[in-house]
Amino acid sequence: MSEASRTVRIGSSNGLHARPAKLFAQAVKGSGANVTIAKGAGAPVNAASILGVIALGVEYGDYVTLTADGETAEQTLDTLAELLATDHDE
Repeated sequence: MSEASRTVRIGSSNGLHARPAKLFAQAVKGSGANVTIAKGAGAPVNAASILGVIALGVEYGDYVTLTADGETAEQTLDTLAELLATDHDE
């Protein structure tokens, strides 16, 4: 089992509110990987939990750290990082 992590700057102009958080959590669930997300030095939460992601209070420009384990960890993080860096509020 390999573990990978990536730090990403949030691109959505309104941060990770309901819609981007839902898109993100659905992508995590669909990946089949075990993924956590943490804001700054905060405790990581299950990235597949919409409420957990929203509760982090992530704003535009904040940095989050994603960690995934499993065979597809790197590919999963590539996809999720791209999703988080995109502005879904345009």
